[in-house]
Amino acid sequence: MKHKKLAGVWSFGKGILVAGALGALTLASLAAEAKISPPNIILILADDLGYSDIGCYGSEIPTPNLDRMAAEGMRLKQFYTTPRCCPTRAALLTGLYPQQAGIGSMMEDHGLPGYRGELNYHCPTLAEALRLANYTTLMVGKWHVCHIYFDGKKQLNRESTVPFWEDKKDWPLQRGFDEYFGTIHGVNSYYDPFSLVSGNTPIQPEGTNFYYTDVLSEHIVADIDKYAGQKKPFFLYAAYTAPHWPLQAPEADIAKYRERYLTGWDVLRTNRYHRQIALGLIDKSWPLSVRDARVPDWNAVKDQAWEANRMATYAAMVEHLDRGVGRILDKIKAKGIATNTLVMFLSDNGACAENIEPGWYDVPSRTRDGRPVKVGNNNHSVLAGPEDVWQSYGLPWANVGDTPFLLYKHFTHEGGISTPFIVHWPEVIQKPGAISGQIGHITDIMATLLDVAGAKYPGKFNGQPTTPLEGQSLLPIFEGQERLHPKPIFWEHEGNRAVRLGQWKLVARHGTQWELYNVDVDRTEQNNLAASQPERVKAMAALYDDWAKRCNVVPPEQLPRIRKIVPASND
Repeated sequence: MKHKKLAGVWSFGKGILVAGALGALTLASLAAEAKISPPNIILILADDLGYSDIGCYGSEIPTPNLDRMAAEGMRLKQFYTTPRCCPTRAALLTGLYPQQAGIGSMMEDHGLPGYRGELNYHCPTLAEALRLANYTTLMVGKWHVCHIYFDGKKQLNRESTVPFWEDKKDWPLQRGFDEYFGTIHGVNSYYDPFSLVSGNTPIQPEGTNFYYTDVLSEHIVADIDKYAGQKKPFFLYAAYTAPHWPLQAPEADIAKYRERYLTGWDVLRTNRYHRQIALGLIDKSWPLSVRDARVPDWNAVKDQAWEANRMATYAAMVEHLDRGVGRILDKIKAKGIATNTLVMFLSDNGACAENIEPGWYDVPSRTRDGRPVKVGNNNHSVLAGPEDVWQSYGLPWANVGDTPFLLYKHFTHEGGISTPFIVHWPEVIQKPGAISGQIGHITDIMATLLDVAGAKYPGKFNGQPTTPLEGQSLLPIFEGQERLHPKPIFWEHEGNRAVRLGQWKLVARHGTQWELYNVDVDRTEQNNLAASQPERVKAMAALYDDWAKRCNVVPPEQLPRIRKIVPASND
């Protein structure tokens, strides 16, 4: 059954529902009267996946299922997240800037409204809002928007029975989800993930061949199998941890890629750049950003095999993620619901250049069975892949992942905030394979899903007044229309900050002066125009200052000390 939304009118086959000027009536109530089911919704979030890390965005990593999703759907060239995992999840779940939702930094509690480290109660989550619209709400995967208690590394090393939670009031079931399986904390072993939970109950991994990405996919397709075709539509938030470090994957999958990555990061980065031009994702007039000065020429790398293994492991992790997407697409087709199921795929931020260290609070020092964990990127006698090795792929390969852009996760330059964005919805997308250059932002997800569900954002929730939504619906873009985006978009994370207004972007790293770029002609941020356009810089900086004041943004050096997290009683 085809449906279109034109000039405020939804039409479903022969029936027409007028959406404009309806007063208190909502699309949900009108659809109920007409016995029309709104779409099922599946939101797939990858973790630390770079802009160019999948085939349909220029990668050499084979991702046939994501490529299929793009060929049957639509890609956006300019979709933005925040620069970091927790803030992105907060914005995605609430339709607000992270500081408005209470997660301006990470999960630590600084005692200020924008920096409590957990979602506040002035912002209903996607699940809470869609539940009001009669959706079944399901989540599988990484939560990472609440406090975690660590007694040194005792919980990580399975040496303590003290709970890892302060309380469970901000766990998924308490924030609107009917069912949940996944990890509460943000970074985990793929073979034995810490903070694994079913519903509200902490559990241990089961089975001898446990691999977290695949287990998440199994639970996702099981949920689809269970709820497809029911009276109520479902919303399923599928938050993978792949391909976030630690670099861990089955040996057989890693082996397929080792020789490929002996080519080195210089050649691979250039190849991705040219594929992106050929695909129509970037303008050929934009120069490839200069290789990061901290990255050596590949020919000067002494241990190329060790470096190639790091990227080969990462590629294997992306492959497992892609297989999961394939299982999702195949399952909705097999259940006969693909036509009117909206599926969206994106990453939470740009590629990650972090070099992990043994002393980091959320990195274990031993496995459950007592083997010491080899942590870090300095011991070249240790290859990434197994359970007892924790490595990241570091700055050189992150530089490839964010092709053609500048910088990485943490930063507000394009490499830190640009993500692939694929939408699959045969009922609505009329030109399969289309690529849109229109701008989208992570705060738009809530507004979009409410729009497609015919739901209304509540003015009050649980007795509290709600913070008005910041985002705007992406539905006109999905329908092939032009969506006006006159509002500026803002970013701040750890003092890194930016403003995007039309073709102009004002951006700065923490402690540095503003830079100005015309991203229509220079999205790789190579030609800083700040010195030649001081009045534009001043005007856009004033917009940023007003936004920061309105949205509870505080410079990192002014944040109060972190409040100590206290563990719950052992229940």
